[in-house]
Amino acid sequence: MAARHFSKSDINFRFSGHESFPLRYAWLPKAAFAIDGSEDAFVDEEKAMVDLGLGKNMVRALRFWVQAIGIAELVGQRLKVTDFGHAILLNESGDPYLEDVRTLWLLHWKLATHVNEPLFAWDYMLNRWQEPEIARSRVIRVFQFEAEAMGRKLSRVTMEQHFDVFIHTYIPTRGRKAEVQEDSLDCPLVQIALLEQVGERIPENSTKSEAIYAFRRDEKPEISPGLFCYCLNDFWNARHGNEKTISFKEVAMGYGSPGQIFKLPEADVRERLDAIASDSDSVFEFEESAASQTVIRRERPADVEMLRFIYDQQTIAV
Repeated sequence: MAARHFSKSDINFRFSGHESFPLRYAWLPKAAFAIDGSEDAFVDEEKAMVDLGLGKNMVRALRFWVQAIGIAELVGQRLKVTDFGHAILLNESGDPYLEDVRTLWLLHWKLATHVNEPLFAWDYMLNRWQEPEIARSRVIRVFQFEAEAMGRKLSRVTMEQHFDVFIHTYIPTRGRKAEVQEDSLDCPLVQIALLEQVGERIPENSTKSEAIYAFRRDEKPEISPGLFCYCLNDFWNARHGNEKTISFKEVAMGYGSPGQIFKLPEADVRERLDAIASDSDSVFEFEESAASQTVIRRERPADVEMLRFIYDQQTIAV
């Protein structure tokens, strides 16, 4: 697949705002409780530093992450917890302490599927990166080329920091022998193991080796049918609006699709659609013929309604 290039006016990609800090354990619950408890949370940085026990740059990073993941949104100058944030973090039937791996996959989905102002590293690496391996030196060159094609004048340092935050969202910053503690430097999304380190290599014009990574492209049974349905519906709303049908290929390989964002094999996507369609209560149907494979959406359910189905089974522990 050829790389797609965007003009400056197409999409306002974000390369910064995270202050070079990946999301950390306990940050989201802390932020959700703080914002829900006071509409002035995060308005005064000094107060937020004291209330949250974080440094100034970390407070700014957390303000960025709660919006990037959809836990909170700006209303005027103040943050407000979204319906999604309430359902996941402030509801007894949700997962306020991120103990269920389905929640982590859901947060990954939210982070990776912005249509407006997407995070560039997530958008590019999950949808457009075609090479089997991921090496920092190679990716930075590609990022620079893409930024120039969009008319964005960004420093190499900005590119490197953005890529590093992407990597350490999914790769531990250090080895762990015990369970992750609240003050861990690691992001909770390392638990989904979307990325793996597969080796090391010395790049051209360098004497220092760099890590080589790859996406884990296999079946992921921890992504439950309810979670897959929620994401399929979310993808449909964002990319296909009121269309009644879309192709199997679009679900498995389309831009921003469940197959792409979760790095699922086509056979696994097909099995999931077959299983969903066999449920008489499902809003989706899957029709296969010699000529085509089509997914049908019978109705357009509310997001909150679809969220409930994610946790309709017992917790799948991290």
